[in-house]
Amino acid sequence: MSQNPDTGLEPSTEQSTFTIERIYDAPPERVFEAWAEHAAKSRWFGPPGEKADYSLDFRVGGLEHLTVPMPDGEPYAYDARYQDIVPGRRIIYSYDMHHGRRRISVSLAVVELAPHGTGTRLLLSEHGAYLDGQDTSAAREHGTNALMDALGAALGGPSDA
Repeated sequence: MSQNPDTGLEPSTEQSTFTIERIYDAPPERVFEAWAEHAAKSRWFGPPGEKADYSLDFRVGGLEHLTVPMPDGEPYAYDARYQDIVPGRRIIYSYDMHHGRRRISVSLAVVELAPHGTGTRLLLSEHGAYLDGQDTSAAREHGTNALMDALGAALGGPSDA
């Protein structure tokens, strides 16, 4: 088998789907706002502290970009395109991740918001293709769980899995 010319690695694809559920002590409109507004999303999206480069154009067809510097000098980059948005109810986006110049994964994510008592039930499902052994589903699910915990903290209330 030939090597991937971009990575020098044997081509391989791991596919998987995971779903994360959270209950937030905030109404759906507030949870949606935490995804939709640049300042609000900056408080919870990505690693703590200052981000090297972050932009958000939250609209159907809009793009989101985050670059995170790494100690090895090879930054991680996240590039998303919003595919569908229903205010207060649904967000669908596709994204890819790069480590340096190497694409490590491509994913489709669906976020659904629904009233739950005085709060919100968030259901996030993601289908990913992890490329050439450079990323894994387990790592992505772990990172996404951490982001959903950070979202709960940014909303200022308890959240339950």
